[in-house]
Amino acid sequence: MQLLIIGGTVFLGRHLVEAAVARGHSVVLFNRGQHNADLFPELEKLRGDRDPSQDAGRGLAQLRARHWDAVIDTSGYVPRVVRAAAEALAGAAHYTFISTISVYPHFRVAGIDEHVPVATLDDPTVEDVTGETYGPLKAQCEAEVSRVFGERALIIRPGLIVGPHDPSDRFTYWVDRVARGGEVLAPQPPGRPVQLIDARDLAAWTIQQVEARQAGVYNATGPATPLGFEQLLETCRAAAGGDARFTWVSEEFLLEQGVEPWVGLPLWIPSSDADTLGFGSVSCSKALSAGLAFRELAATVRDTLAWCAARGAEHQWRAGISPARERELLGAWHARGG
Repeated sequence: MQLLIIGGTVFLGRHLVEAAVARGHSVVLFNRGQHNADLFPELEKLRGDRDPSQDAGRGLAQLRARHWDAVIDTSGYVPRVVRAAAEALAGAAHYTFISTISVYPHFRVAGIDEHVPVATLDDPTVEDVTGETYGPLKAQCEAEVSRVFGERALIIRPGLIVGPHDPSDRFTYWVDRVARGGEVLAPQPPGRPVQLIDARDLAAWTIQQVEARQAGVYNATGPATPLGFEQLLETCRAAAGGDARFTWVSEEFLLEQGVEPWVGLPLWIPSSDADTLGFGSVSCSKALSAGLAFRELAATVRDTLAWCAARGAEHQWRAGISPARERELLGAWHARGG
């Protein structure tokens, strides 16, 4: 299969490349060369910008000039730009768009599936990607792909993607923090449901769906059985073999102390936010029926920890609280009798 991957050098993209090459496909990358440009030296790389307003549209011209059996778009965020690329690649037999569960307007209930209507923007011309516009923009991108490719389009909506090469540090924070041991601040309640998927599992399944010319929309998160926050941390401790002990603090305390949910303290979402109560319980039964499978969480933890250690101490963390801030919070918690 002659496969074009738009992106292909950051996190999920690089795992998609590795999965496709391992299965014997001929892979070509199209990107601007701004991230990990030296990665995959053995593969053909097309350099360009698919935004038609950039570089006189030369990037799109490169795409039109070739025939592709399949395309995987890992980096589409602006509908106008995604539309231009999809139209330039309309001759391809199959098009996969990597979207997100953030297309859903809220998560007030558990079990949200692919039939739930997606979010919309009050101003459809907005192109600035922010926390508020990210999901609705992705939903519009999905619509553009579906308009061009119809039954040749596969839309994949992952949840939290984790594992080696994750630039967000959200899952990696907990893997590293638990491995360092000692008293670890953890957000109540311990049984809070958490969903995540190893990028390598998502990549392998995506390539299999492309090979099968699968179409339609699929939520793609995991694991296959419910996972609680305490179970996640206990798995991290067992995999790392450290002496971490968890101090579970209330969400009221965290909010009082100005701790930022999700990024400031990764994976924590206050239950007081009614719109997110079901965020950790999205239905992925359709993808499971289509063969989505998961490695053991402990394997993901071990591999993430090894990759994290190789980054070096100079790494600038993008998520999580600093050791000093954690000590401060734990001190305040214990001072009030916690």
